[in-house]
Formats: sequence, C-alpha cells, structure tokens
Amino acid sequence: MKWTGKRAAVCLGWLLLAASVGVRSAGTVVGKYNGAGGCAASSCHGSIQPKTVTRVPQNEYSIWAGQDKHARAYEVLSNSVSVRIGKILRLEHPPAQTPRCLACHALAIPSEQRAQTFDISDGVSCESCHGPASGWLGQHTIKDWPHERSVKELGMLDMRDLVKRSERCLTCHLGTSEKFVDHELIAAGHPDLTFELNLFSAVEPKHWKEPEGVAWRGVQTWAVGEAVQLREGLDRLARRAHSNTWPEYSELDCFACHHALTKPDESWRLTTEGYFQDRTVGVPAWNAARYSVFRFALRELNADAEAELSADVTKLTSLLGVLSGNRDEIASTAQRASTIAAQLAGQLNSKPYDAVYTVRVMRDIAANGEPISVQGQRAAEQAAMALDSLFVAYKQNVTGANERELRAAIDQLFQQLDNPSAYNAPRFAALMQKVSALLPRA
Repeated sequence: MKWTGKRAAVCLGWLLLAASVGVRSAGTVVGKYNGAGGCAASSCHGSIQPKTVTRVPQNEYSIWAGQDKHARAYEVLSNSVSVRIGKILRLEHPPAQTPRCLACHALAIPSEQRAQTFDISDGVSCESCHGPASGWLGQHTIKDWPHERSVKELGMLDMRDLVKRSERCLTCHLGTSEKFVDHELIAAGHPDLTFELNLFSAVEPKHWKEPEGVAWRGVQTWAVGEAVQLREGLDRLARRAHSNTWPEYSELDCFACHHALTKPDESWRLTTEGYFQDRTVGVPAWNAARYSVFRFALRELNADAEAELSADVTKLTSLLGVLSGNRDEIASTAQRASTIAAQLAGQLNSKPYDAVYTVRVMRDIAANGEPISVQGQRAAEQAAMALDSLFVAYKQNVTGANERELRAAIDQLFQQLDNPSAYNAPRFAALMQKVSALLPRA
C-alpha cells in the first residue's frame, strides 16, 4: 500500500505521533485521544470546500467546527442558564469543571488517555463518536486501507452501522448508568432528553456521505434509531426500577404535572376519554413516547413482534400507573421488551425500504393522531419528528403533487409543541387529520 499524494508528509507525522502514544495489546492498538486538531488540516478533513477527487469531501472538520452544536457543547456550560443550574444544584465547582456536566458536554476521558494535543474545550469532538484517533489516524489515510481494519484492530468506532451509531448518540441523548439527566437536573433547568436519529442528523448537520445506492437511507435511519432508542429507554427504566431514587420522575410524563391549568370544564385532560385509563387518578403517566410512534414501523415489518411488544408496553403502563408499582416486575417486563426491541433493530437495519413502506408508516401515524395526541406532548413530539423525517425521505425519492401543502401541515404540528405546558391534544389531533388527508394514497 502507498501513501496518497501530498497528504503523505502530514499523515506520516500523525502516524508517528500515534505510534508514540498508542499501546498495543493482543494485536489491537489502544490509542490515546489526540483532540480535534488532528483532523483540522486542509489536506485531511479541514478543507473549506468539499473535494470531489477523493473518497470523502474532506471538509468534515470544517462543517463540525462551523455549524455543529456539538462543537460548542463545552461553551454552553459557562452560559447564564448553566451557571444558574449549577447554583440551584449547589455544585461545588462551576459546571465547566463538574464531571457530571462534562460527561456529555465534552469528551471527558481520564488524563492518562489524553495526548498532549488534547483539549477538553473542543466539546463533543471527532473522537467522541469515532474513537481515540492515535491508533488509526495514520493508517486510515492509506490508499485502499479497509475501514473494517480500523474498527476491528485500531480502536475506531463504526459509525457506518446505524445500530452502533444510534447507540453512540444515545449515550448522551438518553444516557447510561454513568451519565444521565434525571428529574433533579430537569427541575434545575436542564432540558428533558428527546431523540430522533434521522432528524437530529440533518440538523447536526451531516458531515458525511450516505452509502451509494441506498435510496431510502433516511427511512432506514429513522426506523433503526427509533428501535435502538426504545431498547435503551427500556434498559434505563429497568436500571432505575432498582435504584435508590425510585420513583424517578423523569421516566414519567413531565407535562402530566407541569401543564397550564385551566377551568375543569375547559380541560381536555379531564374530558378526553381514556386519559386516566390503566392508572390511578393523580399519578403521572409513564412516558411511553418512544413506543407510541415506533409501533407503526413494526406493524409493517413484523405484526407478531408488534403485538408482543405492545403487550409489554401495556403492562408497563399499568405497573407504572399506581403509586408503588412492583419494582421487580417493572424491571423484568422492561428488560423483556428491550430484548425484543434489540432484535427488531437488527431486522430494521437489514431491511430494504421503499415508497410503499414509507407511505404506509406515514399514513398509520397520521391516522392515529387522536390516540397519539392524548398520550401527551412527548408522544406528539415523536409523531411530528417521525412525519418530518419520513416526508423528507419520501420527497427525495418521489415527486408529489402537494408537497408544499404537506410541508406546511407538518410544520404546523411543530408549532403546537412550541409551548409544551400549553399543549392541547384535540388541536394536535385535528392537525394530524389534516396531514393524513394530504398524504399520498399509494
């Protein structure tokens, strides 16, 4: 194998650095984290304009640094809202120096894993997703060097696989046993966590090319992201059911308590049939938004699995709808449902997608606007994000007659979510009917 063109000197330098800081163990390089600067050269990923003569555009760093909010995640810890959250929580140190905050707002790795060039103020930088670069930084620039070897042997993380990509995103966008957003943090002013892989990727914005020949990649990304999010959410519920802080209120519907109060005869929450079904009056409902919309992706994939998963979700809704649900039963049911979701994630990752599947899922979601809407603002939010992602993917592949009207109708759904505490289910359901009427029939 040979080095490619004028990149040889630059990349060879980084290869020598990688060799000096990496440690070989059982044939695998366990590298250190170099920091985002290792990717910033214009001959690497720091080009201002995308290049067409190379396999990748080589402007990935420039997009991240200039447009991606991840690059400013560390800076956020010093703004007025974060400082106020720190004071409310009575943190010993400012948020920018607190491990609990740095865990997601920066690449908070131990000092022994940091190369001399590492800078924590880079925020959520390249190696946060792609893994410690000192093991593979030089090699991955070699012509015809297989991506699989970097992943298998040199410590690179595989972001091409949508299941693994979702898992990586969700370590912060949903949390793990080590880093999480709980009710205490939300009460202090931190936003609750929501996620939708395809939409979030577009907003990031994307600094990568999707694989060639995959026309419906957006639908696949949405479906896989939803499955992994559900799996991770159920795993989190199982963990928390056995924690010392149970009940953990962030697992419940925030706006069952935190909503604008109206006169009883004007409240949709009190007049909607089935609003208190399967739970004790006054007990906040479990936030099942991660399943409310995903179920329609399953209905078109595996009806038996959808029925089995729905049974577990119904059981969890009932168990969490009383003041002191059985913790062991909650954990075991959540774990069983998580196992099903994991299997479905694999199926959705390998399934081919097309216009027929996409339209059916969109129509299923929009036609169920009323039952989705009464589940609360979070379920409505997932529905709006799903319809947005699926519509964009559909529009990229099929020309429709009323694209402008459908785009406007979906935008109106998001407008209903601007003030979550004032969310109104009947209004949202009516707009879902409008979207349903505009969707293609075939």
